[in-house]
Amino acid sequence: MANFDIIMPKMGESIEEATITNWFVKEGDQVEEDDVLLEIATDKVDSEIPSPVAGIVKKILFKQDEVVPVGNVIAVIDMGGEAPAEEKAQEKVPDSPSQVPSPESTPAVPEAVGSAPVIASSEDRFYSPLVRKIAREENISQSELDRIPGSGLNGRVQKNDILLFLRNRGGAKQAESPAINKPGPETGAKATAATAAAPVTSPTASPPSVRSDAGDEIVEMTRLRKLIADHMIRSKQTSAHVTNMIEIDVTSVVAWRNRVKDEFLRKEGVKITYLPVFLLATVKALRDFPQINASVDGDRIILKKRINLGIAVALADNNLIVPNIKDADSLNLTGITKRMNELATAARNNKLGPDDISGGTFTVTNFGTFQNDIGTPIINQPEVAILAVGAIKKKPAVLETEQGDVIAIRQKMWLSLTYDHRIVDGALGGAFLKRLGDYIESFDPQSGNFKL
Repeated sequence: MANFDIIMPKMGESIEEATITNWFVKEGDQVEEDDVLLEIATDKVDSEIPSPVAGIVKKILFKQDEVVPVGNVIAVIDMGGEAPAEEKAQEKVPDSPSQVPSPESTPAVPEAVGSAPVIASSEDRFYSPLVRKIAREENISQSELDRIPGSGLNGRVQKNDILLFLRNRGGAKQAESPAINKPGPETGAKATAATAAAPVTSPTASPPSVRSDAGDEIVEMTRLRKLIADHMIRSKQTSAHVTNMIEIDVTSVVAWRNRVKDEFLRKEGVKITYLPVFLLATVKALRDFPQINASVDGDRIILKKRINLGIAVALADNNLIVPNIKDADSLNLTGITKRMNELATAARNNKLGPDDISGGTFTVTNFGTFQNDIGTPIINQPEVAILAVGAIKKKPAVLETEQGDVIAIRQKMWLSLTYDHRIVDGALGGAFLKRLGDYIESFDPQSGNFKL
């Protein structure tokens, strides 16, 4: 018999292990090439792992919920056919417990084969080797391949999808955009907001014991909630948190949004909110103060060249995830709005990829969504600052005019900046927050640009 080892793949640059959240097969099952074998979860993203070969599941070496280092053999597929002479000789020797291979001793095939690599398309989609092979044999063009709706995780095209396309090739035209994923088994494991390269560790101090009384309800934390808890505790242990706050006048932003929202929706196909204006102002302030767009590595300060703006997204299960807009300083207001909406939709549908939630340099969280005025957010490591945007509310304010001071009704909002006091002093944090507020208050409701 010819065996094929399934290896735990590397799902990202900083990923060294993954949790098996669900097996879709059991030992003895017949599988075809590209059939989904299992689902794994890291602290960044969930993924389905397909079988790169056809055969029978001979061994499953790790159980559900076990954590497996990258590169370890997790299953063995019996492909049938003739085995090498050396393997045949070994098969004649009766098995004993000592001869059963362990995960550490099982020969591993090269990662390029065992981890079933995927290939990028011109549309930034990914295809397995089997799908690529079928496409070549059936003369399916790249543009046709990019239009095939995928039923796998994150819209990945599976073998059944491409075969269905071939059956319908002469019929109705395929949809221009990938279909929404079919819902997979509910595992409770979603991508987390954690973007730090260091592994998640438990706090060193022992938490106090808590006694439950009669009638109390005990709810086990989900895997994601545990990761968020560890990430928050590690952030407080790592950084010296300080928060500055400032109240600003956003009357011009509100007036502009009320004026353009209907036309923007008709023209761009997405709703415009206040947040993109605040994000664009944040990018401008980060350009002026690059020390805020930074990370700390031991006794070194790394000033980030790219501005990858993280957006905290609340999920339906009350958990949180922070995808980021890559190179936000290269986008205009419309571009930021569209990318923000794309990431928020992908987050709520569990379709974010590893790149979407890694590499962030500064995070913005919107407390105003929940009608909260002020907050003191926790820094998203390894960043050194995070901005909280509060609710917009009408308030009486004193305005200076040529005729003297007057009291008027204005739209007001609080900004809160939490920063790492190890490298950001109060003067720097305060100056950044003041500059950000000045940019927002200078917004021109007619042109949609900042006057500063």
